[in-house]
Amino acid sequence: MAEAERIIDTPDITGAEGGEAAPDGQDTGATAGAEPEVDRSPATRRRRVIVLFCVALVAYLVDLGSKMLVVAKLEHQEPIELIGDWLKLDAIRNSGAAFGFGEAFTIIFTVIAATVIVVIARLARKLYSLPWAIALGLLLGGALGNLTDRIFRAPGVFEGAVVDFIAPAHFAIFNLADSAIVCGGILIVLLSFKGLDPDGTVHKD
Repeated sequence: MAEAERIIDTPDITGAEGGEAAPDGQDTGATAGAEPEVDRSPATRRRRVIVLFCVALVAYLVDLGSKMLVVAKLEHQEPIELIGDWLKLDAIRNSGAAFGFGEAFTIIFTVIAATVIVVIARLARKLYSLPWAIALGLLLGGALGNLTDRIFRAPGVFEGAVVDFIAPAHFAIFNLADSAIVCGGILIVLLSFKGLDPDGTVHKD
């Protein structure tokens, strides 16, 4: 009888103290707090690549459409005031980089834009992160938008001047492709600070 009472009063807790799995196979909490497994299936990568190219396509088409409208309706016209002197629409041709910098290096910026596109295409082969897909899509769409101007606009192939038209007060005139590039770059910086890689890996350090 005393032996029966001892068994009832002192249950076996060897598994809990030793960190072993419970007899029924349930998790005892030893792996609690571990990073979730990244889904690197081909289907996930395809979905992320689709997001990347969809974002790039939207950014590219919006930029291209805005430039076509500006060239047809605004070029060689007086600037249009949107918010007094603080924000205007003023069409110019820019042979430099984003925001009008480096006008003497048009061909170099053309090569840089083409290189960015190639790098993004290579990154897409190991892309499993949705935020990275959006960021790279913005970069790709913006780069394609300005590269199109440099290839097809005067004065010649790879030397074409980019159409800029958004003119804030006390700032350089830019276009929607520049905005997409800057937004994509800022998002990439934030993702890097958070330790998130394009393949979905998170680095806590």
